[in-house]
Amino acid sequence: MNGLLAGKRILVGIGGGVAAYKVCEVISTLAKAGAEVRAILTSAAQQFITPLTVTTLSRHPVYTDESFWAAVHERPLHIQLGEWADVFLIAPLTANTLSKIALGLADNLLTNTVLASTCPILVAPAMNTAMWQQPTVQQRWQELTALDRFHALGPEDGLLACDTVGTGRMAEPEDIVPYLASLLYSKGHRDLANKRILISSGGTREYLDLVRFIGNPATGKMGLALATAAWHRGAAVKLVQASTLEVPSGSAITVTNVVSAAQMQKALVSAFPQADWSIMAAAVADVKPQNTVATKLPKNELPTALPLESVPDIVQALSQLKRPHQRLIGFAAQTGDIVPPALEKLMRKGLDAIVANPIDVEGSGFGGDRNQAIFINAQGQQTPIPHCTKLEMAHRILDLIGDGKKD
Repeated sequence: MNGLLAGKRILVGIGGGVAAYKVCEVISTLAKAGAEVRAILTSAAQQFITPLTVTTLSRHPVYTDESFWAAVHERPLHIQLGEWADVFLIAPLTANTLSKIALGLADNLLTNTVLASTCPILVAPAMNTAMWQQPTVQQRWQELTALDRFHALGPEDGLLACDTVGTGRMAEPEDIVPYLASLLYSKGHRDLANKRILISSGGTREYLDLVRFIGNPATGKMGLALATAAWHRGAAVKLVQASTLEVPSGSAITVTNVVSAAQMQKALVSAFPQADWSIMAAAVADVKPQNTVATKLPKNELPTALPLESVPDIVQALSQLKRPHQRLIGFAAQTGDIVPPALEKLMRKGLDAIVANPIDVEGSGFGGDRNQAIFINAQGQQTPIPHCTKLEMAHRILDLIGDGKKD
């Protein structure tokens, strides 16, 4: 995500909760990615982590309420910070700060800066389950998240610091940082809020016996990036994945896990009629063994020749079901000159667009965190997507799909 974060101005407001320690990892990750990070510590937060820790990780002096009231700034500090930030993270969001922000109250540096800012704000609540479930807290939460510029992540279920098991854990840093990257890309706009997006992901497996299969190196990272980016931009997302990757904690992504091409086809055909856009990022097997067994074959019983049969073409089947308002996007993982085979697949399967990506170029293709591609629309127009993180590539693909005005 370095490309989305580098040079960006990210303000982090840290509330008074034990989950404040997690924010240290967020700040460290952002700083290492090249972002400019400024942090506000509430008085309560200083009971959990020190200003020196945050200053060291952010590479900049931390701001506290003492800074707020000090007469050393050319302009009011909350105004400076509010205007400076490209995006604002508040984590952990405590019940106290939640209520203040929802009501428009401002009695410290953090809450004053919220009112003085106009950038997107990501909030990650954390508190005891009983506190979270209080009707008054839930009322304020609904009021806050109904506001356009506030984006919510979590809280999660799990074991809390008070030994309670329930809802109240703050979202993990590995889910917070990508959300911030997406907000920087989209500027907080939920431009896909009216879209239902279906995505296939991962590499299917066609088993010979209980342990041996025909497969491919696809991990599902590209499909998961597409699902995550679409969710961050407000879409209702269904992900059918042949992988073991987990969706971001607290996300609204609906997941169906499959193994074989037949299972994936069944899930996709079932979900396809409700989808506005369907993006087929999965690497689906072309063939499968004619004969399979439910046990592990001894080595000396393995066939010396393996009879194969074709697997039904999922994308072709969906193309035949497609209605005028729907868009169907394919992927073509290729070696050598990637455009001609991608164009042939685009035309043969009646797609609205195809994403051709090289798998024989270092730093691209299966398994990595970065990729590159050429997006080709139904008219044959080619748009290169330069080498970037898979999350950034996902956002660029979503933009290009949206440019093909059908609806």
